[in-house]
Amino acid sequence: MAKVVFMGSPEFAVPSLHALHTAGHEIIAVYTQPPRPAGRGQKLQPTAVHEAADDLGLAVFHPEKLRGEALDTVLALNADVFCVVAYGLLLPKALVDNRLCLNVHPSALPRWRGAAPLQWTLLSGDTTTDVCVMQLDEGMDTGPVVARKTMSVPQDMNLAELHDVTALKGANMLVNVVNNLPDISAVPQEGEATHAVKITREMRRIDWTKPVGEIHNLVRGIYPMAQAALGDEVFKILRTEVSQLWIHKRMGEPGEVMGMDSTGVAIACGTGVLKITEMQRPGGKAGTTAEVARGWPALKHGAKLS
Repeated sequence: MAKVVFMGSPEFAVPSLHALHTAGHEIIAVYTQPPRPAGRGQKLQPTAVHEAADDLGLAVFHPEKLRGEALDTVLALNADVFCVVAYGLLLPKALVDNRLCLNVHPSALPRWRGAAPLQWTLLSGDTTTDVCVMQLDEGMDTGPVVARKTMSVPQDMNLAELHDVTALKGANMLVNVVNNLPDISAVPQEGEATHAVKITREMRRIDWTKPVGEIHNLVRGIYPMAQAALGDEVFKILRTEVSQLWIHKRMGEPGEVMGMDSTGVAIACGTGVLKITEMQRPGGKAGTTAEVARGWPALKHGAKLS
C-alpha cells in the first residue's frame, strides 16, 4: 500500500479521498483550502474535504499558500505520491519537480484546461468528454496523462449530474493508478489546448437573442444559476429542452412566451424556441414550470422575459 498526501477542497474531491482510504492506502496528511465565511451568518465553514478527513480521523492542514515553512513541511513528508483533486492552489515547482504528484482532471485534456472544465464542456455542447489522471508539472493542467477514460455527455445532462459522474469515475481511476505504483506510464498531451476560464456572475443572465442551443447549454452548464427576468422579478431557470420543431426558426420576439402547457413554457430565442421545464422564483421552491406558473399570473402567453 502507498503512503499518500491528499490535496483537495470541494465536494468533487471527496469520492477520491474516500476511495483511497477504502482501498487501504495510508493517507499521512490531507491538505485543503482554509475555512471561509459562508452562509447568512458568514461563519467560518471548512471545506468538504476537511469535513470528510475529520470524519476519517486524518490529519488536516490548510495553509493559505504553499510557501516558506508550509512548503518545507510538505516536502518533509515521507509520501510515495501526492494525490491532487481540485485543491485550488497551483503546486510550486519545488514540489512537482521532486515528488510524484497525480491529479484528477475531468476534461478531454488538453481541451478545457483550467478552473471550470465541467462547465465549459457543457457550455460548448461537447457530446463526449474524458476523465484524466495526469502527472502534475509546473504549468496549468499541462502534464502528461497516465490514465484516460472517455464518456458520453447526453444533451440533457446538467452540471450537477456531470459533476457526480466524473467525480466517481475519477476516484476509481485514481485508486487504480495508485494501486499500480510505481508501474505507470505517462503520455504527453496532444492537440489544441483550450482554456476553461472562471465562470462570472455576468454569465448568469440569459440573452434571449442568442441561438436556442447556446441558451440551453448555458442553463445546464452553470446549473442552478441561470437567470431571467419577468417584469421586476428575477428568477432561476433550472432545466430546459430545445424544441426541435422550431430549432431553425424564430416565432415572436426574443424572450416572448410563445405557449404554455403541462410540460413547460416555450420561449422564443434569437433562433429557435426553448422550453423551460423547471424553474424557481425568489424565495420559492424549485419545481416544474407548470407548478410554478399556477401562482404566477404574469407568466402567460405573450409575456416578455428580459
